[in-house]
Amino acid sequence: MIRFNRIMIWETRMKKPKIEAEEQQPRKIIRADKAPTEGYSLVVDGHFKSHHATVEAAEEAGMALKNQYQMLQVQVYDAATKTRSMIEWPAPV
Repeated sequence: MIRFNRIMIWETRMKKPKIEAEEQQPRKIIRADKAPTEGYSLVVDGHFKSHHATVEAAEEAGMALKNQYQMLQVQVYDAATKTRSMIEWPAPV
C-alpha cells in the first residue's frame, strides 16, 4: 500500500514464474504385494520390504533388522529361484 496525495493505492505483486525443472526420469515403482523378478529382497513378516543386488547385502540388512527386533520373522527372497531362506538370530557361527 502506498500513500500518494492522501489516496491509498494497493500494490499488486506479480507472481514469479515457476522455474520448470528438467524432465524427470520416471520412478521405478516396486510393489510390496508382488514378488520381484530379479535380485534379492527382504521379506519381513510375510511382506516384501527392501530390494538388494546381492544375497550378502540382503542377509546383512536382514541381520541388522533381526538384531534390533528379534520378534520379527525375516527372510531373504531369491527372485531367480523363487525361494525364501530364513534369517536366524543369533547368527550361526
